[in-house]
Amino acid sequence: MSSVLRDTPFSVLDRSRTRAGQDRPRALRDTVAFARRAEELGYHRFWVSEHHSVPGVAGSAPTVLAAAVASATSRIRVGTGGVMLPNHQPLVVAEQFGVLEALFPGRIDMGLGRSVGFTEGIRKALGRGKDAAGEFGTQLDELLGWFTGTQRVHPQVHAWPAEGLRPSPFLLAVGSGADLAAAHGLPLVIGGVRGEDTMLRAVDRYRAAFRPSPWAAEPYVVLSGTVAVADSGEHARRLLIPEAWSTAWSRTHGVFPALEPYGQTLARTMTGPERDRFDEAMSGHLHGTPEDVAKSLESLLRRSAADEFLVTTSTYDRAELLESYRLLAEVTGIGRGPGISGERPG
Repeated sequence: MSSVLRDTPFSVLDRSRTRAGQDRPRALRDTVAFARRAEELGYHRFWVSEHHSVPGVAGSAPTVLAAAVASATSRIRVGTGGVMLPNHQPLVVAEQFGVLEALFPGRIDMGLGRSVGFTEGIRKALGRGKDAAGEFGTQLDELLGWFTGTQRVHPQVHAWPAEGLRPSPFLLAVGSGADLAAAHGLPLVIGGVRGEDTMLRAVDRYRAAFRPSPWAAEPYVVLSGTVAVADSGEHARRLLIPEAWSTAWSRTHGVFPALEPYGQTLARTMTGPERDRFDEAMSGHLHGTPEDVAKSLESLLRRSAADEFLVTTSTYDRAELLESYRLLAEVTGIGRGPGISGERPG
């Protein structure tokens, strides 16, 4: 096993994906059970996400779900990937994370994103406009100020119990968001949705422009992406199919559906646009046998010099999903090497 894999922490983001024939409450319970298993395997963090009115995702209240995950585990760090700050008042977000940090001291990560509701109807229901994302930087300043006691937007107001506490903040970014993370001195979480070259350029900009802050003394880069591991390359590729089809359907029909078995997708007669989107969604992921994935991960980690990797894999069959994460834990040696106890945010 290479020193790069051995010394790199690996973490999990689970979006509480719904599955055809199963209800949404089960998806949330499955997330909590998954977190317990991730802790057993030695993963460093377990994060949950925020989506509103999305048929294929049950996780709509990430801080509530994070509390359930933290209660069901004892060591793994727990957080959000992320809370979409434009959807909320910074005071309320600070209070929620303050409560989490007070109840589970030293284990809470505050992952933040700038996305707004997917449709106009959702944005109206949240009381936000499409341009709310443009205020993200101002909201971020206010939010961090509630913890340090330095916010001046609302004089004589305090976000108790958050004030004085320090959950670990992370900024989820695509492209220009990396510049915002650097300016605020925050750890960066970034994926290759716009291609690896674009991602690596953003990482380079982030490191060059990083300004030390009370939250981080130096740059910290978390790469995020799908990693599917199985006993054969073809088996691993099949694990990607359910999520790829949901993505393709959402981009051609405007609705992100529940995951379906890969055989059901392969039996479909896709339209031209559906096929194009499906093929696109199947590309850019790390998948294969343990040996193949180990080589691909080592190469990516060396190219990026990333400090951590956040695995975001979803598939229909939960047993196969858990086996993929088990094989990944085995091939990376997490839970056994110095990467679990080394210096890092949180």
